[in-house]
Amino acid sequence: MESVFDVIVIGAGPAGSTAAALLAEQGLRVVVLEREKFPRYHIGESLLPFTCHPLQRLGLLDRMRQSEFVKKYSVQFVSPSGKASQPFYFSTRYEPGVAQTWQVLRSEFDQMLMENARARGACVLEETTVQELIQVEGRTVGVRAQSRSASSLEFRAPMTLDCSGRDAFAPTRLNWRVREPKLNKVAVWTYYRGAKRDAGLDEGATTVAYVPEKGWFWYIPQHRDMVSVGVVAEGKYLSRDGVREPKDIFHREIEQNAWIKQHLAEGVPTGSYHIISEYSWRSRYCGADGLLLAGDAFGFLDPVFSSGVMLALKSGSLAADVISGAFAARDFSAERFSEYSRVMCEGLENMRKLVYAFYDQGFSFRTLTDKYPDLVGDITDCLSGDVNKDFSRLYGAVAETAAVPEPLPYGVPLIRQTAVTAAA
Repeated sequence: MESVFDVIVIGAGPAGSTAAALLAEQGLRVVVLEREKFPRYHIGESLLPFTCHPLQRLGLLDRMRQSEFVKKYSVQFVSPSGKASQPFYFSTRYEPGVAQTWQVLRSEFDQMLMENARARGACVLEETTVQELIQVEGRTVGVRAQSRSASSLEFRAPMTLDCSGRDAFAPTRLNWRVREPKLNKVAVWTYYRGAKRDAGLDEGATTVAYVPEKGWFWYIPQHRDMVSVGVVAEGKYLSRDGVREPKDIFHREIEQNAWIKQHLAEGVPTGSYHIISEYSWRSRYCGADGLLLAGDAFGFLDPVFSSGVMLALKSGSLAADVISGAFAARDFSAERFSEYSRVMCEGLENMRKLVYAFYDQGFSFRTLTDKYPDLVGDITDCLSGDVNKDFSRLYGAVAETAAVPEPLPYGVPLIRQTAVTAAA
C-alpha cells in the first residue's frame, strides 16, 4: 500500500491530534499514524490554564466545560510536616475563562482530541506502527509503517510531523536525543479511590508535597472519586536501603509527608504501581527539511509543574501554523522552522529555570515571595503556562538563593549546507 498525503503525523496524542485537526480543516490531506488503539492509558493528567487557547482554537472548550473532568483553580505546595502554602490561584491573574482549567483522565481527553481531528478531516489510522523515515538527500519525504495485520505500508508527503511522545521516533533514530544534565529523576505512581479532597475551590487543586532531598509527591484529584498520586526523586534516594519494588517505594514515601499520609488514609489504592526513570531530555534539532518535531518528541521537561500537555497543545498549534505557511510558500526547508524553534525553546527554558529552582536545596517559594511579594504574579504566570514572556526579574531574584541554569543549545532546525552556502 502506498498513499500520498500533504502531511504525515506520527502519533495521535495531544500534539499530533491538535496539529492534524488544524491542518485538515485548512483542506490539507493529513494522515495520522498511531500505534495504539484508543482509548489508551497515559500519565500526565493535570492541565495548565493556558491550555485554554489551543482548546478554544480546536473548538473543544464547550465539550471540556460539559465533561466530568474535575475543575482546577490553583496549585499549592506542602512541606514534609504537612503545612500547605498559600495556593497560587489562577484567578488572581486571569479572567474566568482562563482562571479555571481541568484535571483529566488522559484516555478520555486524548480520545476527544483524536476524534476531533477525524471530524475535521484527518485520516487517523490506529494500530499502525511507523518503522522508518524515508529520506532522499537528507530530506524526509515519507515513512514506512506496519499495520496491525502486519501489512507493510508506505506514506509519502512533503511534510512529516513527529508527535510520537517520549518514544521520540525521529530523534531516537537520528541520534538527536540529549539527556537533561541534572533532572534525571525517577517517578513511581498509582491511583487511589476515595482519598481525601480539600474543600471548596481547593477540591481540584494540584498539590505538590515535598519529601526529603527535594523529592515530591503529586496529588491530582480526578473524576469518579479517583486520585492520581506519585512520588518523584533521585533514584539513589528512592532505592535506598535496597528497596526496589515500586509498591514498596511508594508506601515507604507516604510516611515522609504528613499531608499525603492524611489524605491517602481515607482512600484505597487501586490498580498497578508504575515506575519510570531518567525522562528529562531535549532534541538536538527541532526538525530538518521536510521534518518537524512537536510535543514530547521535541523534548520532555520534569513534570513537577504539569507543563507537558500545555506544551504539547501549544507546539501542535504552532507546528500547524508553520506547516501551513510552508505549503503557502511551497517551501519545506528547515529554515522555515527557526521562529517555531525560538518560541518553543523560550517557553521550555523559562519553565526549566523554575524547575531547577524547585530542586535547589537553597530555594523555597515562601522565602522568595516573602521577600518579593510582587513576584507572585510572575510565578503564577509561569505555573499557568504563560511561558513566552520576559521573566528576567523573577530569575534574577531566584538567583539569590538558587543556581539558574544556562539555556540548552538544542532545539534549533538542522539547516543543510547547500552548494550556495558552501560557496559563501
